[in-house]
Amino acid sequence: MIEVGYSKKFLKMFKVLDADLQDRVEEKIEQFRNRKNHKVLKVHKLAGNLKDLYAFSIDRKNRIIFEYTGSKNEVAFLIIGGHDIY
Repeated sequence: MIEVGYSKKFLKMFKVLDADLQDRVEEKIEQFRNRKNHKVLKVHKLAGNLKDLYAFSIDRKNRIIFEYTGSKNEVAFLIIGGHDIY
């Protein structure tokens, strides 16, 4: 199981999402904790200025950007939003 931490910015962005999207995000985070689901979630490494970060899809519009912290079993969710967060 992957341990997940949250940045202050992520938590702030999460709070302003509508309730249905918050529920969907929580479901996806639970799926993310199991590495076997990463292909389904489309976990991928980012490029350019964000080359040390990763992302996965919540829905067709929204993504979570995260980084590994220490090991492949610990991550910090940094931000959540549409493609404009890239």
